Amino acid sequence: MAEYKSTVNITQTSFPMKANLPQTEPERQKLWESFGFYKGVFKRENAPKYVLHDGPPFANGDIHMGTALNKILKDIIVKYQGLTGHNAPYVPGWDCHGMPIEHKVMGNLGSKAKTMTKVEIRQECKKYAEKYLNRQRDEFKRLGVLGNFEHPYMTMDPTYELAIVKAFQQMLTEGYVTRRLRPIHWCPVCQTALAEAEVEYADHDSLAVTVAFPAKTLPAGVFPNTPLDKLSFLIWTTTPWTLPANLGISVHPDFEYVMVQVGAQYYVVAKTLLHQVAAMCGWKEGEYKVVDEVIGQKLDRALARHPFIDQDSLVMVGAHVTADAGTGLVHTAPGHGREDYEIGLKYDLPVYSPVNEAGRYDARVKEFEGVSVWEANPKIVEKLKGLGKLLSLETIHHSYPHCWRSKNPIIFRATAQWFVELDHKDLRKKCLEEINQVQWVPSWGKDRIHNMVEGRADWCISRQRSWGVPITAVYCKTCGKVVHDDQLSKATIDLIQTKGLDGWFQHQAQDVLPKNYKCYCGSTEFVKEEDILDVWFESGVSHMAVLGTREELTWPANLYLEGGDQHRGWFQHALWTGVALKGHAPFKTVLTHGWVLDAHGKAMHKSAGNVIDPMDLMQQYGADVLRLFVSSEDYTEDVSVGTEMLTRMSEAYRRIRNTFRFILGNISDFDPAQNRVDPQAFLPIDRWAFIESQKTLNQLSEAYDQFQFTKVFHELDYFFSVTLSAGYFDILKDRLYTFEADSQARRAAQTVLYHILKSYVVAVAPILSFTAEEIWQSLPENFKAVHEKSVFDSLWVLPTKEIAVDEALAQDWQSVFSAKKAVSKALEGLRQAKTIGSSLEGEVILYTESDHLKKVLQKNLLDLRYYFLVSKVELKDGQAPLDAIPAEDGALKLKIVASKSAGYKCARCWNYYDQLGPQVADLCHRCGPVVQKLQTVSEG
Repeated sequence: MAEYKSTVNITQTSFPMKANLPQTEPERQKLWESFGFYKGVFKRENAPKYVLHDGPPFANGDIHMGTALNKILKDIIVKYQGLTGHNAPYVPGWDCHGMPIEHKVMGNLGSKAKTMTKVEIRQECKKYAEKYLNRQRDEFKRLGVLGNFEHPYMTMDPTYELAIVKAFQQMLTEGYVTRRLRPIHWCPVCQTALAEAEVEYADHDSLAVTVAFPAKTLPAGVFPNTPLDKLSFLIWTTTPWTLPANLGISVHPDFEYVMVQVGAQYYVVAKTLLHQVAAMCGWKEGEYKVVDEVIGQKLDRALARHPFIDQDSLVMVGAHVTADAGTGLVHTAPGHGREDYEIGLKYDLPVYSPVNEAGRYDARVKEFEGVSVWEANPKIVEKLKGLGKLLSLETIHHSYPHCWRSKNPIIFRATAQWFVELDHKDLRKKCLEEINQVQWVPSWGKDRIHNMVEGRADWCISRQRSWGVPITAVYCKTCGKVVHDDQLSKATIDLIQTKGLDGWFQHQAQDVLPKNYKCYCGSTEFVKEEDILDVWFESGVSHMAVLGTREELTWPANLYLEGGDQHRGWFQHALWTGVALKGHAPFKTVLTHGWVLDAHGKAMHKSAGNVIDPMDLMQQYGADVLRLFVSSEDYTEDVSVGTEMLTRMSEAYRRIRNTFRFILGNISDFDPAQNRVDPQAFLPIDRWAFIESQKTLNQLSEAYDQFQFTKVFHELDYFFSVTLSAGYFDILKDRLYTFEADSQARRAAQTVLYHILKSYVVAVAPILSFTAEEIWQSLPENFKAVHEKSVFDSLWVLPTKEIAVDEALAQDWQSVFSAKKAVSKALEGLRQAKTIGSSLEGEVILYTESDHLKKVLQKNLLDLRYYFLVSKVELKDGQAPLDAIPAEDGALKLKIVASKSAGYKCARCWNYYDQLGPQVADLCHRCGPVVQKLQTVSEG
């Protein structure tokens, strides 16, 4: 038997089977660097813009899996938009100010910080932020993210800081910002105010007490003939430490309240809660009785005495009182609660908060001066016990607000703070209207942010720290009022523009004010604010500082994309400031993703030892496997990740890679300009494969457009694994390897492969960026336009109109592949019996009662042997023999008789035929002419 290996069309490609992604991906990064892609990509002139505005991560540590998920999703979207013809600039950003960074720096400085000026501490914070910004920038690049990393936006950049100051000044001028004494979330550990977005809820044990406040005076006609010295109002609270600040008791105007006699004492409680109160206080049935009752409104302005401080407590009526727990009478301390504050304003009570910034009582509470509020709880309980005013005590386990940074429980504490007035000029109403104009992905995000905006009480924007943008405001030392006008605003902006933010901290109020400046009260003495702005204000106005100042961007952005917690964070604060400053939301679409959990669905924590570092994963698997994993998961829910999942994803990646390698190897001798075959001349199977590729491309485009990346992954995986590898390629190999190299049949197959390659290398590029670039660099030069040095210079190849979708053809080929599967199953018995080795040694006789299948098989009968990978196929009418094997798919109504071929094996294509020759003795009628022609050319 002659050796014909040299006459077969051998695959040739420089694209390796083994990826070695951890080693090769950094080489792609160097290539992108040389192309200038880290200065920006997709700069398409006269093209529609698509702007994804980056939510800035804190520059205070290395990236984690959540950051990786976030950046990969953004990168997929930007690349898809750029590849589909948009001018899609991506400007990455960093949040460089705030507590997380200052907290780390102060810890590193230790006692040295006490000897440093505010400006010196700020300089150390800047160095720290720069260090991690640069580290994160390199880590984002390693993930495969492209964008303007050489000119990102940073909240500590002077131009950005100036934009923040201008935004604050505008909101101050328009009345959105005020300074008021008001209770706010306060962290005694960090010693700063907190916004709602900086508050977390965790389990906490609190002492719950029922306390008697002795009655002093009652309105006329209320509880007549009752001895006041025996009557008390019962309150219930889980914060005994706030009792020294009590100035009132709130009742509901519509509730019925009863006076209960217990022995010689009388107590007022809500009627509906009487049995609960009795149980708490240990009153047994028969030991108490209702003596009288009254509607809550009639208790208005009664007076009680504080149980252990020489002061009155005013009874007030308010709709905020509930009857779901306690006594129905609410202990009210206007300096330590929002609702307490609001009803206190109504009744002209002072905003009294005798607790300092460290959470300790000041000199106004002599007995507990210097004691922390947490230490005071049991002390106050003992005090109440000793005075006979404690009627019940229990420990309750409940959800309680904690500081997001220190993780410690926080308090409500009244201090003079700066607020954005959320209802000024109908701001809240306008924000709610704007929410309806935005596309929310997933759709439940709309209701979530709507409820948060609708129910938000206030936005405290002042922080008692050093590292941030100062609140550039001045107030009168005499009357305490904020002084502000256009002249002062201009002077402030000029100072920041010339001296920077440090200039604000280095100058006094008089240096900022124009000469001879006077307050409305006539005073010439002023105080310069030393607090800094909430970081949510800083990042919230990024739409002004970035979208509003950079020429390559547009306002509003097409898309904001962050984690689901940003409905109360960045999304919301961008909305408030966008509507206040420009009248509209700064985004058209908002997309949110879930948290990244470990393989068991648990949150990752260093203390739990379950943290997975994305840099470690990339070192093991490569960035493209991680990117493919991200695309495969439903990011709208929480995403679990583990090495087992990444290992499975490596297999999916390998299937895609090997499919591309097969195509590259089989079109190495194909010149699109010379060898392309008109689609009308395609063989039926080529026509089917071409249409399927176009149909899938359409589905991919729709899925990308709708941010359905999981669908993109599954469509790609099915198309590459089933449609191509197990279907088209399995049949195609014979034609590609054994037909004459320049035959129309082979060139038709190569034309289809060429179209698939050019379309799908772009289609996978948003996800498998490194691999797509590697494929692109492996393409022959005549496959690419001159300007297409990178896959990201190319364009998404829209489905061709040369061949329309043919559903009938699709159904026919579905029938063929179903029959092929049945034939393979029938041959399995012969393999197990070692009657045959390769399927080419077998032949089959088909019987079917399906008219449709019979028609399809008859139409393709001559080629069925090559489709089924057997040496002979016969189609017979009539009843199938008893030993015929039925297809598992009953709809086919197909039975198969399989046997070993009695023919002769062609030495070149290995198919079996009834006879070989006549051109070459050991070759079939197809291979003989090909070899003869090659020999003639060689000899000639």
